[in-house]
Amino acid sequence: MFERFTREARVIVVLAQEQARELGHAQIEPEHIVLGVLCRPSARLRGVIESSGLNFTEAVDTVRRMHADDPLGDDDAEALRAIGIDLDAVRESLRASFDDDVFEQKNRAGFARGHIRFSKAAKKSLELALREAVARKDNRIESEHLLLGILRAPNDVTRAVIEPHLPLDDLRARLYAALDEAA
Repeated sequence: MFERFTREARVIVVLAQEQARELGHAQIEPEHIVLGVLCRPSARLRGVIESSGLNFTEAVDTVRRMHADDPLGDDDAEALRAIGIDLDAVRESLRASFDDDVFEQKNRAGFARGHIRFSKAAKKSLELALREAVARKDNRIESEHLLLGILRAPNDVTRAVIEPHLPLDDLRARLYAALDEAA
């Protein structure tokens, strides 16, 4: 399937992985793909994003807030600090006792993995992006298709990122219009 992705769409998938890693998330979710799109939109998509009021910084804040209940997030570190446990000090102690990559995820052979895996929801979003392209008879999967795939099955976090700015159906219509202009 990835052979059908344009260069821009492939970059977005890589950026999604980077966003998941930077946020300390264990896997790539649909919201990370949205962050990838917002981080580096194509020229055509930039107009859609800017006119909708979506922006990368606010989206990252929303994703961070929506994942605040994830294990050992910022809130958990603060709660541990309140009872006298400094999570950063624990991490530094582990690094000093072992090595700097003590927290790196390892594969079965013991090598650090270079990528974070896709969640089922993210895989489904990519599959739906392909279906969007096929339904439109587009030869390639572009960044607009990636967003359309996410909009077909949005989760709570992607809704929280997008809906304060515009309804999902409005964004879908804008994306279709952008693709139609390009055709």
